[in-house]
Amino acid sequence: MHLGCGMLANRLRILLVLAALVARPPLSAQQIRRTLPGSRDTSAAPRVPGFDSSAVRRPTGPVGVIDGLVTDSTLAPLRSAYVSIMRTSLSVVTGASGHFRITDIPVGQYIVIVKRAGFHPASQVLQVSARDTLRLSYTLGVVAANELTPIVITERVNNFSPRMKEFEARRKQGVGEFMTEEQINKHNPGFPTELLRLFSSISVQPTSGGGGEYIYYPVSARATGGMTPTGEATCFMTVFVDNVPMPAPFNLDLLPSPREMAGIEVYAGSATMPIQYASLNRSCGVILVWTKDGFNNGKSKP
Repeated sequence: MHLGCGMLANRLRILLVLAALVARPPLSAQQIRRTLPGSRDTSAAPRVPGFDSSAVRRPTGPVGVIDGLVTDSTLAPLRSAYVSIMRTSLSVVTGASGHFRITDIPVGQYIVIVKRAGFHPASQVLQVSARDTLRLSYTLGVVAANELTPIVITERVNNFSPRMKEFEARRKQGVGEFMTEEQINKHNPGFPTELLRLFSSISVQPTSGGGGEYIYYPVSARATGGMTPTGEATCFMTVFVDNVPMPAPFNLDLLPSPREMAGIEVYAGSATMPIQYASLNRSCGVILVWTKDGFNNGKSKP
């Protein structure tokens, strides 16, 4: 009797254990891997000291892509050309094929800058649309030997970079109009157009861009022709940003913000502007804008 009761109790215990095993959720493949001798738990990304993955800035809205090619005047691919988008940290360097690709660009209007040592830089205003890929090509012309400016290696004096020392040297000559970083900060403007209106050589002309918005172009204050029937000015000034010519006519709202500017110089005509900026199509004057660190937050550029 006691033996029969004991066998019954053992069977009940076995049934209870089996029921408990059946009721447990099945182990996932990852859980099984963690139980293997010598295996590593990869269920979570490794933690890097001082790094917060949630702090990585990623576009939150719709984005587009720029896919392009950089060549020389013979259409041979250019390697090591530096391609950047002004007013952003987006930049790439072309490979041996001259190809480049920039992804995750928020929708909007931008200026693309293409530079390479020994070649004239190029710039283009373009509109990036959502979920669209822009196919672009740039042909850079070789800089002639007589166009090359001698490079002088010098240490910084009075916290001026070499290019801003040239700015200061021209300012001391008293030809043209100048605005230093200190003066820019004193005015504390919200938009570049507020600064440029302070120059007597510049007339900031609003032109209807559709949708009730205006586009502001720099026009020579000496121009007497006014506006054309299509709403265009007859004498647009040429704009340079860190020695790169901008497309003309240039929308001043695309300039870097005033807090990024290190200086501005304005020349009313070819008779007063530095020889390296003078040409037949710049008789309406030039505007030279210098940023504190150059493109892409001061990273090295070819």
